[in-house]
Amino acid sequence: MRFSPAVVALSLVFATVSSAGFGQSADIEIKQQSVEYMQLGEAAQKRGELDLAADLYETSLAVDPRNGSAFIALAQIARVQQLPGKAIRLYREALILDPNNLDALAGQGEALIQRGALEKARVNLSRIETLCRARCTQNDQLASAIKLAEQKPVLSAEAVTPKPKIGDEEPASETP
Repeated sequence: MRFSPAVVALSLVFATVSSAGFGQSADIEIKQQSVEYMQLGEAAQKRGELDLAADLYETSLAVDPRNGSAFIALAQIARVQQLPGKAIRLYREALILDPNNLDALAGQGEALIQRGALEKARVNLSRIETLCRARCTQNDQLASAIKLAEQKPVLSAEAVTPKPKIGDEEPASETP
């Protein structure tokens, strides 16, 4: 009982000190050197030098790993090089940094279509529709890509084999 005023005062001090950190804004500014490497990579990509552009984007990420635009640019290069698995992974990295990035969602959806995963691309489309209240280019872009993929004939290697149902399999014969 003798310590209760001191404990109350100490707990108030801890409560005010610990809540003071909530009001601070996060440091979300990308380093200037990373932005400069991004600009050099964009110029190289426009010239068609994809390997040099990829190197510059990776350097940009080495300078500042929070640069989501560099992940998206690397993923675009991977899609052009017909590497949808790598593109999906890079788009996922961009989405970890910003889960509401419409460009990353649309790009990942197109990479999923390139890989043959239409249902997962539709999930990305529904996320874009949820995030984008009005018409946005990413929504139209992914929706048209899904429609084109649906019209493409399914090859036998892409067709899904049905799972056997219980009771459809042949009974095992026992030999004595």
